[in-house]
Amino acid sequence: MDRLKAQYIDLPIYLAMDNARYQNNKFVKAYAEMLGIKLIFLPPYSPNLNLIERLWKFVKKKALYSTYYKEFPEFTNAIDQCINDTKDKYNDEIHSLLTLNFQTFENTEIKP
Repeated sequence: MDRLKAQYIDLPIYLAMDNARYQNNKFVKAYAEMLGIKLIFLPPYSPNLNLIERLWKFVKKKALYSTYYKEFPEFTNAIDQCINDTKDKYNDEIHSLLTLNFQTFENTEIKP
C-alpha cells in the first residue's frame, strides 16, 4: 500500500482485496485508511473474480486430476511444466480463460 500511495500520490486509490484473514483485518483496514486508500473486498468465495483462482483451477485440471505422482518432485514438476506451457501449448485456452470480461451492475453502490 505504501508503494501504491507513493506512486499515485494525487490520485484516489481503490484496492480490490481477497477476503482472506491476512487481508481483511483491523490492522490492514486501519493502515489503508491512514493512507487514504479505499479497500474493496471480494465476496467470500468468488473464484471467477480472482484470476489466480482461474489459473489454479486450470493447472489442477491439466496437471493433477486423475494423475498419481509417486514422488513429490514429480508432482511439483508437473505443476511447473503446466505453468510454463501456458505461454505456448495452452496459450489459446489461457487467453480465453483469463479475460477481464466481468458481469457489471449499473448504478450499484459499493459499501465499505
